[in-house]
Amino acid sequence: MHFRQWKRREFITLLGGAAATWPVEAHAQQPNVPVVGFLHLGSPQSRRQHLVAFRQGLAETGYFEGHNVVLEYRWAEERYDRLPALAADLVKRQVAVIATPLSTPSALAAKAATSTIPIVFSVANDPVKLGLVASLNRPGGNATGVHAFGSGLGPKRLGLIHEAMPQASPIAVLRHPNSPIAESATAEFHSAAAAVGKTIEIFDARNSEEIDQAFTQLVQRKAGGLITVPDSVFTTRLIQIITQATRHAIPAVFQSRDWAEAG
Repeated sequence: MHFRQWKRREFITLLGGAAATWPVEAHAQQPNVPVVGFLHLGSPQSRRQHLVAFRQGLAETGYFEGHNVVLEYRWAEERYDRLPALAADLVKRQVAVIATPLSTPSALAAKAATSTIPIVFSVANDPVKLGLVASLNRPGGNATGVHAFGSGLGPKRLGLIHEAMPQASPIAVLRHPNSPIAESATAEFHSAAAAVGKTIEIFDARNSEEIDQAFTQLVQRKAGGLITVPDSVFTTRLIQIITQATRHAIPAVFQSRDWAEAG
């Protein structure tokens, strides 16, 4: 089974498990239908495919938006600073569960906002290190979800660049400075680079303009390769990043096949 499909189904299965705690009468009386909070760092325009998959997954478990379940969407529009208020708003709305698919910052904001409302997340980083759960086999608390085990692949991508181009150095690392994994990922890259005798240079970017500025700088520094720290802002702008890397002939290794399929 394709991993991306597996991840979606696992996420929806967990959400369906949370749904099992909803009152039975909620399905019979329209005014009492359960309300699912949907919290994401991105925007609906950039997450259309994920929304389609999310609604399809709910339908597979018997829940249809506008019929026997209500979805309350909260989009941060790629602004990290908006997430706490949006999460607090969902808590005030007294939603039955908060879903944060493929958005680590959203999961952390939801966790900080409530210790009682169930949270279902899907993250690429270790949820234990992030503080979302107590352990993988016994999550505890009010959060559970899917861990894609992608957090340790950053150094692996650096290793692939080293194997393909042993002389390539420095390696540029593009990151969003406000990402909750920015510092830990940077430390991992520094350690991995030192192990193979390479140097890395960090370039921060928060939006399209800063991404272009980062490429101007890394070209001036004669970067021999490019790695990105996974972030919703970069995923939304993958075409821009791929186009820049191609234009400047900078070898790049990305975190998922979506990037390769895009060019």
